[in-house]
Parts: sequence; structure tokens; C-alpha cells
Amino acid sequence: MPELSTADHSCTPPDVTVPERYNAAFDLLQRNLRAGRGDKVAFIDDQGTYTYAWLEAATARFAGLLQARGVRREERVLLCLHDSIDFPVAFLGAIRAGIIPVPVNTLLKSEDYQYMYQYSRARLAVVSAPLKEAFTPFVEVGDMLVSGGEGDLSLAAAMASATPDDTYADTLADEACFWLFSSGSTGMPKGTVHIHASMIRTAEYYARPLLDISENDVVFSAAKLFFAYGLGNGLSFPMSVGATAVLMAERPTPAAVAQRLTEHQPNIFYGVPTLYAGMLASDTLPARDAVSLRLCTSAGEALPPEISRRWREHFGVEILDGIGSTEMLHIFLSNRSDDVQDGTTGLPVPGYEVRLVDDEGRVIEGNGESGELHIKGLTSAAFYWNNRTKSRHTFIGEWTRSGDKYSRNEQGYYVYAGRSDDMLKVSGIYVSPIEVENVLMQHECVLEAAVVGKEDNDGLIKPAAFVVLKANFNPDEALAIDLKAYVKSQLAPYKYPRWFSFVDDLPKTATGKIQRFRLRTATAEEDALLTVETRS
Repeated sequence: MPELSTADHSCTPPDVTVPERYNAAFDLLQRNLRAGRGDKVAFIDDQGTYTYAWLEAATARFAGLLQARGVRREERVLLCLHDSIDFPVAFLGAIRAGIIPVPVNTLLKSEDYQYMYQYSRARLAVVSAPLKEAFTPFVEVGDMLVSGGEGDLSLAAAMASATPDDTYADTLADEACFWLFSSGSTGMPKGTVHIHASMIRTAEYYARPLLDISENDVVFSAAKLFFAYGLGNGLSFPMSVGATAVLMAERPTPAAVAQRLTEHQPNIFYGVPTLYAGMLASDTLPARDAVSLRLCTSAGEALPPEISRRWREHFGVEILDGIGSTEMLHIFLSNRSDDVQDGTTGLPVPGYEVRLVDDEGRVIEGNGESGELHIKGLTSAAFYWNNRTKSRHTFIGEWTRSGDKYSRNEQGYYVYAGRSDDMLKVSGIYVSPIEVENVLMQHECVLEAAVVGKEDNDGLIKPAAFVVLKANFNPDEALAIDLKAYVKSQLAPYKYPRWFSFVDDLPKTATGKIQRFRLRTATAEEDALLTVETRS
């Protein structure tokens, strides 16, 4: 299997030549062994450290395990794994065998996993032990392996008894390599199919020129590996140069992140605005001299300028705010370390072109006017699995629609203007207001409900609910707390409304559609009968 050849990295568009026959796992693993980095630590997780040589051997064993279980090339394996060494082993081991890994969000409900498992037609589910119970209702016992589990389902036991396969599948650069799930405006997840060549291209386009990443770096991503953002940050970027990545299984709370920053001393940290805001407000925020940071990045949602400024003042390092997408695999617009423009998403990343398109489909040439952001670049996904309608809507020839509204300021930097639809981004994850509304409507006291985005004190968008109560129910703080708990019990926890406004009716059009723009105005004016801010 031929290796990738690349030009010297710089801030000019990189010349990334990927051979026709190319296996992503072969490249990321073998480039480090051939460079003499077999004994270098590739990953550090909560249980220990793992070298590049160990990782290569472990992926061979996982590939052999899959083949012994009859999983064939191009079939899918669903991965619902917390960030530990088992994620890169399973992810790269499947790719090595020409089998397609499908990482999924570890924060979802059982019914979400059932849909994804059946939709992907996965032959095997590999899940972390705390998530096992969410899969047992619909996955046959012989079709599941458990990371951290015991007995017949134990991934460790299955790996120990497996015969390694030291070969690599002879795949094509344009062949389907892995899936990531992306939610659309209806909230239904779509299987976004990425090819073998895309991971290394994101590393060459973004990580080398903008982060100047090298084998001497230790990196830590609070964004998890099942995200496109986290997958680059914590796997393909460090492996592309032989760096070391820190993995953390638990949720990225300010205290947990602070512990890793001080214990492992990473010098590149990848976060999201919600986390940066939380850390700055936390009494666990490390002192500047307690960490070794040289650079931080942010994505998932727009970074408020005040958070960027306060972080810079405290740590003396920049946060490079950028935007990427599941469809483009990683960041395509970003600030630079020597040119951070607070309140903007910067400039196109080398290797990508962007354009703004108005509502009539015309390309916007001047500055100041808002339009939908389109991106052109070789890391665009191939298509959405079994969804031709959505594929044709999103992938327009060489261009990919982002669904985000942007404008350019007078200096040519891109400024975020909001979503093109009513989707919300909460902690970097899309939330469908319809999904939350439907759950609220199931509560015994709710007659009608509408959900919109509202800025919190840090300038971050969170869900706000407008609720019309049934007769004989009185609006008060206790009811708001009960509604919050109800939503959290039915949906992934980050989707619950932070504010509840109890109103007599909802503004609607003549045809009965809720006028959400009026509700968004009301959140700013607090124009409601009773508004209650709930606490997590």
C-alpha cells in the first residue's frame, strides 16, 4: 500500500497527493513506524500509555477479530465508545480491514441508538460498559462487544483470543472509509459517508499550517472522538506527525479538563465556547504557570469575543476560533495564531474555498451582506447514506452548503450571522427545536410549546421554551423545574431548555405556523408572563 506524499507545510494551499490505492489506517500507522517512532507514546488515556508499535499490533488484532466474526469488507461496525484507547484501536482496526466504523454520540438515548444501528445495518456494536444497557434491547448478545466489560461480551477477552491480521485492505483513496452522523432540520440523523483520503487531508490543510503541529506536541481535545472536530483533534492530527494525544473518558467538565491540562501538560488544547466560558467561571481554572499551553482552538459555535479576551489575558495564549462541519470533516474557516480577529471566524483554511450565496442563489461579492456559506474542498463527504434528497440539497457539485449564515467585514474576515434554519447549536451540537417541543407537548400540563435560541450571560446560545399551559395549571418556578427534568429524562441532557416563558398563546401565521422570529425577539425583551431560568 503506497504512502501519502505531501509538500512542505505552509499557509499556502498545500499540495496533498494521495495515491489512487490508499488505506487511511495504513498511512497513519505505518508512517510513524517507518519514521522510527514505534516506541513513542501515541495515546494516553485514563488507564495508561500506548506506543505507536503497540497501536499497530492492537489494530491488527482487532481486524482479525472482525474477520473471525464474519464481518466483511464495506460492512459497518457501530462504535459507541468513550474516549479511551479502545476507540482508536477499533476505529483504525476496522479501516485496516476495509470495514467501515460508524462512531456515534455517547450522550443519546436507547431509541436513538436503535435507529442508528438498524439504519447503518451494522454487523457489530462495540460499546463502553456504561452504555451497554442502552443497546441490550435491540442488539443480539453475539453482536456486541463491551469495552471495560466482563464475560462473553468483553472486548478485551475477544481481543486477547483473536488472531492478528497483519495485512491491510487494498482500498481506494475515494472508497468509503467511515461514517459520522449529522442531524438535519428534522432532527433525524443522517449517515455522512467519508472517504479514505479525507482524514489526512484535514491534517495537511489545517493542523500543519495553522497549528504547526509536530511530533514534539502533546494534544488534548475536550471535544470527543465521535465528533468530526474531535476525531481530527485527537486522532488524525497527532498521528499524522507522530504527536501524543491525551484521551479522557468522562464528560469534559471544567474540573476534569483542568486536571488533564495540569497532569499531562498538553501544549495544544481543543475546546468549545461553552467549555471555555465554564472554565473561566470555575474555581478549578489552573494558573498560567501550571499549564504548558501554546495554542488553543474553538469550534462548534461562534466564540464570544469576551471569552477569547479573558482566556488570552489569563493564559497568555490565543484561542483560534473556526468553523467546520460533519460534512467537511474539520475546520475550513479559522483565525490564525498571528492574526486573531475576535468576533470573527477568520479566513478560509488553505485548501478550501468559500462563498456567500443570497436567498436567490446569487454569489455575494461585496462585504457586509449576509448569505449562506458554501465550501469547496476535497474533504467534503461523498453523500448521506440512503438519502438522495438531502444529499442533492447539501452537496452541489464541488460545493457543500453549510446551513450557516455569514457576512464579511470590511477587512474580509468572516462573521457568523446564525443558522439558515431554526436549528440550534448547544455546546457545539445541533439541537432540533421540534424535537424538544414534541417532548414538552407530551407533558400533562403543556398545551403548546415552541423552542428558540437565547444567549446566556456568556453570549452562548441555549434553548429557551415558550409554553402555553392547559387549564388548571399555574405557572411557577416549581413547574419550570419539573418541565426541565422531564425533557432531560426523555432526550440527551444538553437539549433541555434553560429558560421557560409561560405565555397565553404563541404568535402564529394565518396558516397556523409558529412565528419563531417573534419569540426570538421576546427572549431578548423578556416579553413573557413568567420567565424562569433553570439551573443544571
